[in-house]
Amino acid sequence: MDVAEAQALAGLRVAVVEDDAELRALLVAELGDHGVQATPLESAEALYRHLAANPCDIVVLDLVLPGEDGYSVTSHLRRASSVGIVMLTGRGTPRDMAGGLGRGADLYLVKPLDLDVLLAGLATVRRRLAPAPGPAAGGDKAGARDWSLQAGGWRLQAPDGTALDLGEGERAFLQPLFATPGRPVDRETLIAGMTESPWDFDPHRLEVLVHRLRTRVRDTTGQALPVRAVRGAGYLLLPAAG
Repeated sequence: MDVAEAQALAGLRVAVVEDDAELRALLVAELGDHGVQATPLESAEALYRHLAANPCDIVVLDLVLPGEDGYSVTSHLRRASSVGIVMLTGRGTPRDMAGGLGRGADLYLVKPLDLDVLLAGLATVRRRLAPAPGPAAGGDKAGARDWSLQAGGWRLQAPDGTALDLGEGERAFLQPLFATPGRPVDRETLIAGMTESPWDFDPHRLEVLVHRLRTRVRDTTGQALPVRAVRGAGYLLLPAAG
């Protein structure tokens, strides 16, 4: 591994979702040796609990898992967050690969594991997901007095002009809040905008999305996202000051 790739992996936060305990432990140990903060998880349920309380950059995901399978997890993650997804599975037919990539995986790798390929893939996905740099200091910031959605709702702009590209789920979550600043939007309405099957949507995934979005906004802009949870009422966008 070269210096640039080692730097690309340093501090990377990865959730390893694998039901084979021996392989899971091996992956976590090998990734840790290369500067990755890897967390071992055995199921989709364990992953959702982890994401609800912990920031994560990339999920390394097996296809065959107890309960919810990797295809379903990939679809839910892609709707609810912008986390990177690397599928690592023993199923390597073109149909399997198309299924994973079509549901939103950033990379599809086939077992048996080649560690160098996995490390290179993680570094590539991290670079791909890195937000574009904001405008240079002193640039034109006219009209940037408050937060706003730009580019048809696909970009969040901070008061200083710094911009963050949004994933599909993040856009669907923020649009109704920006349409009614200062007024709470109930969870049912928010979830209905994020999926065609709201009755099958785990409400905890909304919390995962909000947590991930807050972290990305803070890391990119240095500011807190002006969205607040309102107990029993959903979420609201704080109105512009003054």
